[in-house]
Amino acid sequence: MNSFPPQLLLIFGAFLIPLFKGSLRKAYLLLVPVLTLLIFFTLPKGIYHSYTFLDYNFIFGRLDYLSLPFVYIFCLFTMFATIFGLHVRDSYLLMTAWIYSGSALGVVLAGDLITLFLFWEIKAIAGAFLVWLGRTRKSLYAGMRYLMVHLFGGLLLLGGIILLYKKTGTFHFGHVGLDGVSGLLILLGFGLNAAFPLLHAWVPDAYPESTETGIVFLSGFTTKAAIYALARSFAGEEVLILIGVTMTVFPIFYAVIENNLVRVLCYSLINQVGFMVTGIGLGTPQSINGAVAHAFCNILFEGLLLMTMCAVMYRTGKINATDLGGLYKTMPWTTLFCLIGAASISGVPLTNGFVSKPMIVASSAEAGHLFVWIGLLFASAGVFHHAGIKIPYFAFFSHDSGLRPKEAPPHMLVAMGGMAGLCLLIGVYPPLLYNILPYKVDFNPFTGALIMEQVQLLAFGALAFTLLMLSGLYPAEMRCTNLDADWFYRKGTKVFLRFAEKVLAKIDYDYVGEAYQKVFVRMILAISSKLKVFDQAGVDGVYHGLSKGSFSLSEGLKLMQSGKTSDYAMLMLIGLIILFFFAIFLILW
Repeated sequence: MNSFPPQLLLIFGAFLIPLFKGSLRKAYLLLVPVLTLLIFFTLPKGIYHSYTFLDYNFIFGRLDYLSLPFVYIFCLFTMFATIFGLHVRDSYLLMTAWIYSGSALGVVLAGDLITLFLFWEIKAIAGAFLVWLGRTRKSLYAGMRYLMVHLFGGLLLLGGIILLYKKTGTFHFGHVGLDGVSGLLILLGFGLNAAFPLLHAWVPDAYPESTETGIVFLSGFTTKAAIYALARSFAGEEVLILIGVTMTVFPIFYAVIENNLVRVLCYSLINQVGFMVTGIGLGTPQSINGAVAHAFCNILFEGLLLMTMCAVMYRTGKINATDLGGLYKTMPWTTLFCLIGAASISGVPLTNGFVSKPMIVASSAEAGHLFVWIGLLFASAGVFHHAGIKIPYFAFFSHDSGLRPKEAPPHMLVAMGGMAGLCLLIGVYPPLLYNILPYKVDFNPFTGALIMEQVQLLAFGALAFTLLMLSGLYPAEMRCTNLDADWFYRKGTKVFLRFAEKVLAKIDYDYVGEAYQKVFVRMILAISSKLKVFDQAGVDGVYHGLSKGSFSLSEGLKLMQSGKTSDYAMLMLIGLIILFFFAIFLILW
């Protein structure tokens, strides 16, 4: 397999899914992700699958300490998400999901910017199809917005790559920095996929409109691939600190008032990515380790929480907090796995969130960024509030909704159980994760001070939630639409289309069209009339003259054809005599 990029197993293997049916189909769906994971486990670090074309070197496999954690977690998550979706009969959905995850692997393994861009755009298109496969009117429009936003980001990225090549003469994918327009364009291209503030609205807009399995797949790859790209090319850029802290704070307020629990987790996802962006901006070995570790852990606990909500949606057909409650009675295992995910995202000791997020928070304090540290603590309390408490409380407890659905199907429980098990295993034994991070880890989460700090944070967060609920001050869950940054391009597009229809079209028809008719059409007709005279008198005359001459010559030749051999012999003799005298003339001349 060393001659074949392993990430292409998922992409090309996706096209074989429709060929399998029944148990054989399930076996195939399990085999390919597991095989991909095993191949990467056996590969040592290094450069693989390097190809030269037109004097350019394209690298499809760069496995080092930065890409390795992302490769492992992408493969693991693909496996669990596929298990979660074993009930899906829509081959197009599973095909698209594998192409999406395979292209994300291609991004983190790319050793040059052209290969990165190739897989980046495949990932964007596959993501749009995952949204469209929700097969509803809302998913159609949400998928189109998703595609337009990501194609715009791709154009920014491509522009930056071209300018960077003009500047450096190489497509090498390494540290870029913000030295020039090229760096800014590349940062914006990556930042759009990382859901930077004001560029984030595609996440809560598109993800909830996909299918249950589509939502799970979408949660794991786009933003994390962007985090990898930022860590590779913009580590230590201080602007990322401000961007990251902003990302950790503002989604909290949206999540608190949001009724759709999948959309709550979408805002939670942005919040968690903000911690990673902050760690990359700090740029220290510990903060980079923290960002990578938190990306690894976030895929597990965020994916687990979304699996539990999608299992609820699969069994009940509902996902709004106002429609749920009391489900712990008939879905106890799903409730348990949701609580483990909630504990992990909140950073409860002995869960994976506790061994990754504090690395970033501690790095901000060690670097002397007081307000950054305070902002991250506030965001940590906020995520406990909206994801650690709100999600399990309103879905499984709260009021009794009267719903009595069946427990999630066995394959969903297996997928959720595997994700929950890894959340706990990494939390209990951090070296399992620390040993694959980019730098040597000199951080111990199990100190008395850190445990006490985290317990106090969680305790006061729980107290605040309880007091707000008892006092009636907690925002009521309502069936409503919350305005976000996508309002601007949604409304802006409608305004532009209305302007184009009412104003631009009228100007085009009444003025531009009339001017074209009066100036260009008339001028062309006048020129055509002159050319017609020339054509009839000149071109046609010459043509008819040649035709008449040719006809007369053919008539003369016709008279010479008597049909007698003696006549033909005489003509040949005359011709030879003429040629003979012509040759003598030339010699004497």
